[in-house]
Amino acid sequence: MREIDEAVRQDDMAQFANTFGKPLLGLLIAGIIAFGGYLYWDSQVESELESQSESLVAALDQAQAGNLSSANDLAASLASESEGGAATMAVMLQASIAMQEGRTDQAVALFAQIAADENAAPVLRELATIREITANYDQRDPDEVITRLRPLAVPGNPWFGSAGELVAMAHLEKGERQQAGTLFGELAKSEEVPESLRSRARQMAGLLGVDAIGDVNELFEQQGISTADTAGAGQVQ
Repeated sequence: MREIDEAVRQDDMAQFANTFGKPLLGLLIAGIIAFGGYLYWDSQVESELESQSESLVAALDQAQAGNLSSANDLAASLASESEGGAATMAVMLQASIAMQEGRTDQAVALFAQIAADENAAPVLRELATIREITANYDQRDPDEVITRLRPLAVPGNPWFGSAGELVAMAHLEKGERQQAGTLFGELAKSEEVPESLRSRARQMAGLLGVDAIGDVNELFEQQGISTADTAGAGQVQ
């Protein structure tokens, strides 16, 4: 289960960014800048957030340089002195640093704070919800995981990959193989989620007896297998 949890963490922001740094901290930093930050600032008057954005970038720079204590101090200051998206992303950075430093309970509390903030941008609340649950997934009741993530675990939702995999695993923990297999099958066929996640979902769906291969030729191409080679192999007697 921990392997699945870590894989989910690595894959969810890959839906929106092609590159990210360290497994968790880099993931959140890249996500905040490339997705959450972009969507939020794109809808605001740039001049109103200029000073706050500079403070956030300074905190991110410190985090990426490995100066987590300094980054945390800058983020905490920004979170207390600002409001709106900048404050939300500062708290998100604080939570990611807490996770990096092994302060899981504090990270969960910070992610939960964002998820419950009705004034925060929806995309950031959704990201925080996923991060909150993945932070201590092994300690959560499967029913809670399903209830909280089901709205995000649908094709077309930007968080379908991460939320869908967690919900499918929760169904599997409950012994609900059909629901798990169906969801893994949908993930495997979705072109909107990372290939690494699709590959895992394809394997899980197969184990649960669900056909998750939509285009055989596409699958061969992804695996580096020539369709001509497979045709030739089929003619060998």
